[in-house]
Amino acid sequence: AIMAYDRYLAICRPLQYPVLMSHQLCLLLVGATWAFSVLKSVTEIVIAMKLSFCGHHVISHFMCEILAVLKLACGDTSISEALLLAGSTLLLPMPLAFICLSYTLILVTIIRMPSAAGRHKAFSTCSAHLTVVVLFYGAVIYMYMTPKTKQAHISDEVFTVLYAVVTPMLNPVIYSLRNKEVKEAARKVLTKNWTSR
Repeated sequence: AIMAYDRYLAICRPLQYPVLMSHQLCLLLVGATWAFSVLKSVTEIVIAMKLSFCGHHVISHFMCEILAVLKLACGDTSISEALLLAGSTLLLPMPLAFICLSYTLILVTIIRMPSAAGRHKAFSTCSAHLTVVVLFYGAVIYMYMTPKTKQAHISDEVFTVLYAVVTPMLNPVIYSLRNKEVKEAARKVLTKNWTSR
């Protein structure tokens, strides 16, 4: 959501960008993101600590995630699930709606640009971020916003890998490969390795 806002300011209000995206605002946005992340993590830890477990203590997952831990709990987990759903409702659709709004405004601005080169540059700037957003939010919304059963499904593991491994792994690749210096260095390394064979 912060990156979408940054892109919105850079594309839709380029002359006001330095004033609107000040150093203080950047620190505030990063701090708020960290605070929400810590709050979400602490909430999940408290939920897990209040659960009672009996019998089988092996998580049928490759990651100790709250949804996998809830499947091991004995008794009624409906309150814990309701708390997670409430948190997911707050932390998933709201930033996604903000991202969609930002990119809608960006799209309107791009369409109005007279220069084809400017439109192409703006689209390429936004397409990488949108790809990561769609992968991440699609997987997370599937995992946290759909009803769950006590049985583990292979799709749970696949979607967890998508949002917890693939998306963070794609970020540096997508964003650094757009940098001319990184592209040139990668080309040199690949050419050198290819010609040395």
